[in-house]
Amino acid sequence: MSSRKLRTIGLLCTGLVAGLLLSIGISAVAQRASTPLPLDELRQFSNVFAAIKENYVEEVTDDKLISGAISGMLTDLDPHSAYLDAEAFKEMRTSTQGQFGGLGIEIGSEDGFVKVISPIEDTPAERAGMQAGDLIIKVDDTSTKGMSLTDAVKLMRGPVKTPVTLTVVRQGQDKPVVVDLVRDIIKVRSVRSKTVDDDIGYVRISQFQERTGSDLAKHLSQLDDKGVPKALILDLRNDPGGLLTGAIGVSAAFLPADKLVVSTDGRAADARRKYLANPVDYARGEADYLAGLPDWVKTVPMVVLVNAGSASASEIVAGALQDYKRATIMGNQTFGKGSVQVILPISHETAIKLTTSRYYTPNGRSIQAEGIEPDIIVTDTPVGNLFSVMREADLNKHLENGQAKKSKEDQSDTQTPEASSEDANKEQPKPFRFGEDGDFQLQQAINFLRGKPVDNGPVDNLKTAQKK
Repeated sequence: MSSRKLRTIGLLCTGLVAGLLLSIGISAVAQRASTPLPLDELRQFSNVFAAIKENYVEEVTDDKLISGAISGMLTDLDPHSAYLDAEAFKEMRTSTQGQFGGLGIEIGSEDGFVKVISPIEDTPAERAGMQAGDLIIKVDDTSTKGMSLTDAVKLMRGPVKTPVTLTVVRQGQDKPVVVDLVRDIIKVRSVRSKTVDDDIGYVRISQFQERTGSDLAKHLSQLDDKGVPKALILDLRNDPGGLLTGAIGVSAAFLPADKLVVSTDGRAADARRKYLANPVDYARGEADYLAGLPDWVKTVPMVVLVNAGSASASEIVAGALQDYKRATIMGNQTFGKGSVQVILPISHETAIKLTTSRYYTPNGRSIQAEGIEPDIIVTDTPVGNLFSVMREADLNKHLENGQAKKSKEDQSDTQTPEASSEDANKEQPKPFRFGEDGDFQLQQAINFLRGKPVDNGPVDNLKTAQKK
């Protein structure tokens, strides 16, 4: 592994919905025991190990028992700490490069099944008609009921050009839908851009990879070549997160130099850091890819679109731009993943992903298990919310916020609104593609930037706080 690769290992900001898009980075960090080993407890572990080896109904390998023990230690801590076996470690290193074999869907979990958060543009999943909200109940002949997302990923990935059949339950369909796909190399473009409504720039970031910051700079320059935009929309909806350096770089593109973007705080000294809008923190010794940005990028009126699938690195960007009042945040309450993970290799082929700190916005807010509250709440569609994903606070053993809890009365003002039960028989929300025709939230962002009325959707007792 080259020295450059070793430098890229570091903090991770992955969201729950990473699924087939494991948006994470890798780090070579040596771990040294700072406390004495608990000999009595280790002796107890040894006794259990020996009992299983001697008495279990079937023969069990040492490797399986040790791997299971390590995995159990980590998964009992919080939802994001995990043991990475050789296969998972390899996939992680591949995924952060933005290219891998698979189907092209971001997944989460709902009711014990695998749920499609979003199909990725120009992938087998999108071409086969997979839709956001689909519940995958079978992969080939294997039921996904109670299956972990990691196991689901392993089932759906495979050699390129091999077939796989997904059985899905889709809203509005009386019977399960069978979808036949062929695996392919998935080349993820984390940044897309275009001009909407003649003179408003639109940039969508689907996840934070190694090149996301530099790719954003190129797209902003391309928008400038077409004529200086009068306003800008940054779309972070369903972005599950990724590399922290990417989040710092994206934030730095829109903020003055050397502004605090995010800080982290944990027990270890190296877990307590401040990250600034400075190439030292986002370029990591490489050329400053933001050096040639046009001046309007720092000043043009701006809206950031977020939803329940916006997690971690996405929330870092939204929180920083909100704290500095650089942009108006619009959409739904975000996922609420405010913890940071590092990758600690424990062998040449395996590693652990360990939560080491919480992160804080420039104003010192911890969004762990709370998320970012939009300045203007707008439902996913004109008839209600489409994306109903489990948030951080719903996860078993989730890390607490770390700051004083809000009162129930305060919390009621900040929850993502849902349509009332009496609306159940009304028109159901229909899937749409971000940035395309039928994107209700995008249209409301355009209305806001034009000074026109914003339609918040079917929300009762809505609290909107438009920050000037």
